[in-house]
Amino acid sequence: MTRTISGRVAELGLALEAAAAPAANYVSCVQEGNLLYISGQISRKDGKAAYLGRLGDQISDVDGVEAARLSALGILSQIAAATGDRLDRVARVVRLGVFVASTPDFNRQSAVANGASDLMVDVFGDAGRHARSAVGVAALPQGVAVEVEAVVALRQA
Repeated sequence: MTRTISGRVAELGLALEAAAAPAANYVSCVQEGNLLYISGQISRKDGKAAYLGRLGDQISDVDGVEAARLSALGILSQIAAATGDRLDRVARVVRLGVFVASTPDFNRQSAVANGASDLMVDVFGDAGRHARSAVGVAALPQGVAVEVEAVVALRQA
């Protein structure tokens, strides 16, 4: 069995990018006790913002799911950076918050958010099952369609 987060992601045919640096006056992660709080990660591909626009307008549901998955890869990059890329340090993905830039009449935010949720389960198994909020918003940083934040419970090193 793979012992690294990046290795498990590679088994799924995906790759982690370097953990994104904060874009303003905040930090990417804060560990308090055994909880790791991860700031919102936008959908990025090749280091650049990806899937620009709103669901129900420029972005299809299928692309929205992919944007959520890319945002979740950003979460995984932050977890890997905080744990030395150790899969065994993750006890549980506790919660995801998924923000979907969408038109006022779009109501499938939770279906879009499954792109992030499914990836957490694919990587961590039952420990990837989590509580979640999926909300529609008017706009997100850099014009992306999806942003994901997380709370993760860690085991001692």
